[in-house]
Amino acid sequence: MKAVAVQAFGSPEGLAVIDLPTPSPTDGQVLITTEAIGVGGVDAVIRSGALAAYGFKDGHILGGEIAGTVAAVGDGVDTSWLGQRVWAFTGVGGGYAEQAIAPATTLLHLPATMSAAEAVTLGSSGAVAHFGLRHAHFVPGETVLVRGAAGGIGIMAVQLAARGGASAVAVTTSSPERGDRLRKLGATHVLDRAGEGGEDDPAGFDVIIDIVAGADLPSFFAKLNPNGRMVAVGAVAGDPPTDFAMEMFAAFQKSMSFATFSANTVPAADRQVVTAELFAAASRGELATVVHEVLPLEQAVLAHRKMDAGEVFGRIVLMPSGS
Repeated sequence: MKAVAVQAFGSPEGLAVIDLPTPSPTDGQVLITTEAIGVGGVDAVIRSGALAAYGFKDGHILGGEIAGTVAAVGDGVDTSWLGQRVWAFTGVGGGYAEQAIAPATTLLHLPATMSAAEAVTLGSSGAVAHFGLRHAHFVPGETVLVRGAAGGIGIMAVQLAARGGASAVAVTTSSPERGDRLRKLGATHVLDRAGEGGEDDPAGFDVIIDIVAGADLPSFFAKLNPNGRMVAVGAVAGDPPTDFAMEMFAAFQKSMSFATFSANTVPAADRQVVTAELFAAASRGELATVVHEVLPLEQAVLAHRKMDAGEVFGRIVLMPSGS
């Protein structure tokens, strides 16, 4: 089978299409013939080498989110999954392939009205946005800022905050055109990447959902209201400065808080329930799935170039030949 591996960490040119034997599922696993593979921000971070300390080695197959048809099951897996069209989460890799292994506990049936590309655009992004807002203790009536709103997680956070009764949903983005698109998805205020906007924009926010992190994260503490909460659900711009919390301590009397959030801390059963609910909402037309572009699996390098250049609004999806 064809797969895309990291032959050299760094630029997108370090990715290469290789031939591998078709894997066999073991206990609790399934083999899925992929129709669609989500290209996530974490894939670009892993490929860059920024997470080398976590043990990623040359030859790593990227991709954690796939949709397709169950081709084989391992011991202990209900055989009724065979032939079913499903969404699955493979973990931190293995998805950029014509066939991929996934834990059976992550499987969800694809709704009849949902394409494979839509499923990998919504699945993990929607769950992170949902539980990220919960981690921030967001309640109706509060003001929310989504920093880095044009990607998959950001787009879902905007929609879920709006659906959840936020009194204002502000976004940071790189252009007025992207701002207009985010307004159609539920944003009420559009700020630049530094978080600056117009006179009518909220002076502060109760909740900030941050997908970006990086060197500018500390400056956003000044945009939190008293008792405000910032939750970092991603770090596409890299780690913040080591002394980033000093900005929060300098405003000690505002009682602000900061937290990171990873979906790995959510029980698998809870993630499954929420993802299924999000799929159902999208099937009813209540949530939008924004597919930036569909590319062949063999063009993973191009997909990552577009990610690095900041061209992507929503999510790029890879499709193996013949899907």
